[in-house]
Formats: sequence, C-alpha cells, structure tokens
Amino acid sequence: MRLVQCKGARLGLRDVTEADAAALHGIYGDPAATQYMPFAPLTFPQVTALVEEALRAAEAEPRQLYVLAVVDADHRDVIGVARMHIEADQPQSAEIGLGLRPDQWGRGMGTDLIKLLLSFGFKQLRLHRIWGARAPANLPAQLAMLTAGMVEEGLVEQHMRTPGGWRDSVIHSAVKDRWIDR
Repeated sequence: MRLVQCKGARLGLRDVTEADAAALHGIYGDPAATQYMPFAPLTFPQVTALVEEALRAAEAEPRQLYVLAVVDADHRDVIGVARMHIEADQPQSAEIGLGLRPDQWGRGMGTDLIKLLLSFGFKQLRLHRIWGARAPANLPAQLAMLTAGMVEEGLVEQHMRTPGGWRDSVIHSAVKDRWIDR
C-alpha cells in the first residue's frame, strides 16, 4: 500500500483517515462548497461511507483511487479534500477533483492544491496525463487550473447529472512532457 504524504509551501496532502470524517463533512455537507459538485450536500453518514470507501481503495493493488485530506501546512487542520482516480483502461491517466472549505476561497489555495496534485501525479505516480472537469460557471476553478499550468481542452455537453439536471463540463488537462513544475 502506498501512503501519500506530500508537502507544499502552504498545503499538504495525506490519505484520509476515519478521524477526518467531521472535517470532510464540513466540505461535502456545505451547500456553498458543493454548489458545483454533481451532488447535493451530503449527510454525515454519507461522508463516513466515502471515508470507508477511501480506506478500502488505499489498500487496493494496484491502487486506482486516492482520496486525500488537504491540510494547512501551518496548523495541520483539514481544510479540503482532493481525489485522484487513475483510469483502469489508461493507467497513465488520472482524473482529479477537489473541494475546499469556503473560508479558504480567494486566497490562491485552489491553485496551490492543483499544483500539489500535479506534482504528486507526475513525480510520484509517474502519470502521463492528468485532467479535471469543472462546471462552466465555476470561474474560480478555471482560474486555478489555468494558473496551475493546466490547459483548457473544451466543453463536454451534458457531461454530469446533478440534482438540478444535466450539466456541461469544461475539461482541463496537463501532460507531463509539457508541464512545468512551478
């Protein structure tokens, strides 16, 4: 089992633990934090089930799902969550997703988090391509992805089913041989 420990200047990444359920509920249960996610705010039991799934996924060989707690480098508080899902049919490619507590918004934390995920994926997991999808209206995510070095590939129509109906997605990606570790 590969345990994740990544450190950046302001953020760190580590595997989630059972003790993180309450902090993760502060993200997944928050209507503002989930406004662009393809699901309604989750209950505490639903978040606990996600943590249990993450713990099982961490033991899988080969590991294809990384659910990571985003921690503030200074205080070690869990301030967000990041997911990296390695594609089964393309094991050198992975999809990322992330969420931060709303009190962390507007401080460049999303950009720092994406940079840390790209570094982890390219350097430690030796991936070739990392991509993520965002809601077209999620302009802060667009800025974070572009600033972190990802490129905007285009629009996928009716890509995600959400509680409000089908939603388009804008795809961003980074490829290892064109990625610059900033």
